Amino acid sequence: MKIALGLGCDRGTPVQTLALAVAQALVRAGHTPADVAAVASITLKADEPGLLALAAQHGWALRFYPPAQLATVTVPNPSEAVRRHTGTPSVGEAAALLAAGAADASALLVEKHKVRGDDGRHATASVARCTALPAAPWPAPNFPHPNPNPNPTF
Repeated sequence: MKIALGLGCDRGTPVQTLALAVAQALVRAGHTPADVAAVASITLKADEPGLLALAAQHGWALRFYPPAQLATVTVPNPSEAVRRHTGTPSVGEAAALLAAGAADASALLVEKHKVRGDDGRHATASVARCTALPAAPWPAPNFPHPNPNPNPTF
């Protein structure tokens, strides 16, 4: 089964904290990095060094969704704090569901999994079962690709 990761983080979160959140979420879901078919976040994170480095390390193409699109997704763990900072009540869960092509939150294998790094910065990872892969290009237009080979295999 292929899965989609939805990632969120504080500005400046190191790659190690993001990698820990992803590793723990994958273990909880019973999957490995090889099962990842899609990775997504919010457009506000399109230049986040830790997120870009993590994707590059795994050869994952990133998809970025605008806050308004993420806000249309019903998730089990909306956050008013996240809404105040980003304009959407969910980044990770909503991004995972959109990237997975899922119709609803029942596709979530791991809901909002939070990790706090040694430096106090937070990362979240959500995992969704892929029901269909989006037809939109990977990555989203107008965003740099952290991987020199932007042709992911699914």
